[in-house]
Amino acid sequence: MNNDIIKGKWKQLKGSLKQMWGKFTDDDVEQINGNYDTLVGKIQERYGHSKELAEKEAKEKCGCQ
Repeated sequence: MNNDIIKGKWKQLKGSLKQMWGKFTDDDVEQINGNYDTLVGKIQERYGHSKELAEKEAKEKCGCQ
């Protein structure tokens, strides 16, 4: 379900992802391309968070609940 939500909101989120997560590059945003699992992986990669914490952040900041 999270993937469907993020894909639906992708155009809105795409512009603000770099504001939400300042360490994201343009390439990161392009790679995420509306995929929830890729978003979580990028949060883990850039910030060194556990999967659980990255999922929590994605849910809170993107409304992917």
